[in-house]
Amino acid sequence: MDSWSLHWLEASGDLGSHRAAILEGLEAAYRSLAGFVRPPRLDILVQRLAGETIPEMGVVGHAYRDSLFAMTLDPDNPNFERSLRDGTLCRQIVHEVHHCMRMAGPGYGWTLGEALVSEGLAGRFVVMLLGSEPEPWERAVSAEDLRGAPVASSRLEEDGYDHAAWFHGQGPYPRWFGYSLGYGMVGAWLAEAGDVDAATWIDVPAATVIEAARRRGLVSWPDDVRHGGISQSRRRHDRRRRLSRRTWRLEPFRQTPVRRKGANYLSRRNFGR
Repeated sequence: MDSWSLHWLEASGDLGSHRAAILEGLEAAYRSLAGFVRPPRLDILVQRLAGETIPEMGVVGHAYRDSLFAMTLDPDNPNFERSLRDGTLCRQIVHEVHHCMRMAGPGYGWTLGEALVSEGLAGRFVVMLLGSEPEPWERAVSAEDLRGAPVASSRLEEDGYDHAAWFHGQGPYPRWFGYSLGYGMVGAWLAEAGDVDAATWIDVPAATVIEAARRRGLVSWPDDVRHGGISQSRRRHDRRRRLSRRTWRLEPFRQTPVRRKGANYLSRRNFGR
């Protein structure tokens, strides 16, 4: 694991008796990645926190930026030992590494649509690379149910969406709804794209995946396309953009700062919970 630097955090608990098994999971993930793509240079935090993991597994991952992610483990969880033995830890590591690689390119994303695509890509990447089955959160909602109530295109453009509601069930949607939807959306894209190379697995534009999902009935068509014209809301949106650009040319000091790739992880994302 020449490209990865491990940092064992021990103030919140010791993982000494499990360190060998954890290292095996990390090494297995590294070997699998190296057979397909050059593993990125990463710092990896490994910590023990009781009650702060996916209850069904006793582990959880958090990607913070393109060079850093954390694996949180809970040896007191009754499912933890199984997760060390059955490849669960390895799969979660690969999932987080994909997030880091995407953050180095187009980024995790700020809109709901971009987040759905990033999560779906990471999940499908794990299945492709390791030959594993979809995770529970990737099949929590059936494909039939997803197509029966396609998400509105306008919702995918929201950058103030509630991540906990869409992905973790802390709102009107079932638990893990967003993960299942994103997994299905990327599946729709793969059904059309076929075999894709490593760079495309990481950097495919979210819009490309969303368009494929529309054609497969997972996302509704925008009103202006459905009705064969440009909707009033679209006209208002275009006018706001023109005014915004005009204001920027006249008053450059009012331009908003550029968001750093992946910065929304700290406030929006808490994978699998």
